[in-house]
Amino acid sequence: MEQELSRTPARDLDKFIEDHLLPNTNFRTDVRAAINTICDFLKERCFQGAAHPVRVSKVVKGGSSGKGTALRGRSDADLVVFLNNLHSFEDQLQRRGEFIQEIKKQLYNFQRERDIWVKFEVQSSWWSNPRALSFKLSSPQLRQEVEFDVLPAYDVLGQLNYSKPDPQNYADLIRECTFLGKEGEFSACFTELQRNFLRNRPTKLKSLIRLVKYWYQLCKEKLGKSLPPQYALELLTVYAWERGSGFPEFNTAEGFRAVLELVTKYRQLRVYWTTYYDFGDQRVSSYLHKQLRKDRPVILDPADPTGNVAGGRPDGWGRLAGEAVAWLRYPCFKSWDGFPVRSWDVPPDKETCT
Repeated sequence: MEQELSRTPARDLDKFIEDHLLPNTNFRTDVRAAINTICDFLKERCFQGAAHPVRVSKVVKGGSSGKGTALRGRSDADLVVFLNNLHSFEDQLQRRGEFIQEIKKQLYNFQRERDIWVKFEVQSSWWSNPRALSFKLSSPQLRQEVEFDVLPAYDVLGQLNYSKPDPQNYADLIRECTFLGKEGEFSACFTELQRNFLRNRPTKLKSLIRLVKYWYQLCKEKLGKSLPPQYALELLTVYAWERGSGFPEFNTAEGFRAVLELVTKYRQLRVYWTTYYDFGDQRVSSYLHKQLRKDRPVILDPADPTGNVAGGRPDGWGRLAGEAVAWLRYPCFKSWDGFPVRSWDVPPDKETCT
C-alpha cells in the first residue's frame, strides 16, 4: 500500500482516500452499535455489584471513533468512565486501578450472558495501578475486531453546557500536575473537549487527517514504534489547515504537502490553541508561557495545557522528518505537468500572546 499511495497522482488523492481509507458504512454502523452496547453497560450495570457504591456520571466516547477520523480496518475507541467517587486528579491517580479491576471482572460476566466476545489485553498488566483497560471486541456482525481503551476519570468538567471551561479547572490541573510531577497524565479528564475540537470540523479536513494518519502508519511499520504520537500529527494537520486554508473545500495534495513540510521543520514547531484555555487567567497564563518556552517541538493538547504531545521523542521526529523529505519527491505531490504541487504557507512557530 505504500507504493500505491506514493504513486497515486496528486489529483487522485481524494479518490485514494475514498477507495482505501474511509470506513465501510455498514461497519461504521456496527461499530457504533457495539460501542453503545459497552457504554450502556458501563453506565447502567458495571458497578451494581461493587463492594462500595460507585456512581458513573457519564461515559464519553473518544479515540478515532469518537472524533470521526477512523481509518478503514483500524477502528479504535477510548471510553472514558467519569466517576463521582473520584474527587481530584490525585484521587484518580491513586484509585483508578481498583476501578479497572472491577470493570474487567464485570465485563467477563457480561460476555457470558450476551452474544459478544471480549478479549482482554490489559495495558501494563505487571503494574498494580494501570491507566487503562485495553481489550478487543468482536461479534457476529463485526467483520473485524474493534480495539477499546476504558479509562476511569475524575469528572472535573461536569456537564458541559458552555464552550470554555472555568479557568479554575485548569488552575487546579496545573497545580496538581506540578505537585505530582504528572504533566499530561490526566488528559482523559478532558476527552470531551478533545473530541469536540475535531468532531465538528469539515468532512474534507477529516479526510486529510485520515490520509496523514495512514502515512504515519506506513512510516511506523517501516521505522518501528519510536515515533512521535499519532495525535501530534492529527493536531499538526488541523493547524496546517487553519493557517493555510480554513475553507471546507481545498486541494488535498496541497494540504498533505503542508503537513509533511511542517514535519520536516519539527525543530521549529511551536503550536497551541486558545479554544478551551487562554492567557486571561494569570495562573494559566504563567504556566502557558513556561510551556511555550520549552525545547521544540511543542504541540500543546488543545484541551490540556499540561500535555505537550510532541515532546520527549526528538529522535523519532528526526526519523519521521527523513521519511517526509523522501515522500515529498513522490508522484502523490506532483501536478499533471510533473511539477510539484504548491504548498500552503504555514508558519511552524505560532506567535505567542501576552
